[in-house]
Amino acid sequence: MSEPNTPPCLVVSIDGSIARITFNNPAARNAMTWPMYEELKVICDSLAKNASVRVAIFRGAGDKAFVSGSDIEQFVHLQKDEAYEVAVDAIFSSLQQLPFPTIALIEGLAVGSGLLIATACDLRISTPDARFGIPVARTLGNCLSPSNLAWLSAHLGTPMVKKMLLTSELIKAPELLTSGYLYEIAPAQEINAAAEALANKLASLAPITQKASKLAIARLLQSNLPDCTDLMRETYNSQDFREGVNAFLEGRPPKWAGK
Repeated sequence: MSEPNTPPCLVVSIDGSIARITFNNPAARNAMTWPMYEELKVICDSLAKNASVRVAIFRGAGDKAFVSGSDIEQFVHLQKDEAYEVAVDAIFSSLQQLPFPTIALIEGLAVGSGLLIATACDLRISTPDARFGIPVARTLGNCLSPSNLAWLSAHLGTPMVKKMLLTSELIKAPELLTSGYLYEIAPAQEINAAAEALANKLASLAPITQKASKLAIARLLQSNLPDCTDLMRETYNSQDFREGVNAFLEGRPPKWAGK
């Protein structure tokens, strides 16, 4: 693990056939800065070319959050409508398209982009108290791309995605274990061992079959996506979005105007 004063980053280690990637911004509950997003894509592109890697485990530093969303300050000067969602799509795609199984080890919060990253992984293990959601209707007033919505709906089910988006409720882990979204729930003191056991199991199976299976599913989910540029532009150009960003940074409730 890096020193406490290290700027927000991703920490990577590879031990034999298992890669371990840590979102390292614990002071902000591992919120993703833009350099961290860019670093994630570089890491995924590099891992995809590493023939020795058979499994990757993604986790957040500390026990408060997997990833708590995006660093809100980067939205202050956002100018180009849907450009942010388009750029993030490309980054998440590099994670979705890794040619080997991926595991998200989740402690605490997996919200906003944290939920998207966890869902981009193939299997998820969490602690019992982990919570999941996309509370943008309560926080920023932004929206998701059709690609991310399709991916979430396929893994969580449309009713659950609507519940998360329209009510801004955070969903507790046991409910998502029942639905199949979570592979396993393990106590905090046992979750590392659970993730390692799953990683070793995955690494022992036929890699080409695993690659074909997961990438075929990814292609199915990405095919025939609708053009929602108008909806993303309306949202990111809205007065409400600017109000959401400013209110978050000022530590006050937003005043939604519907404009």
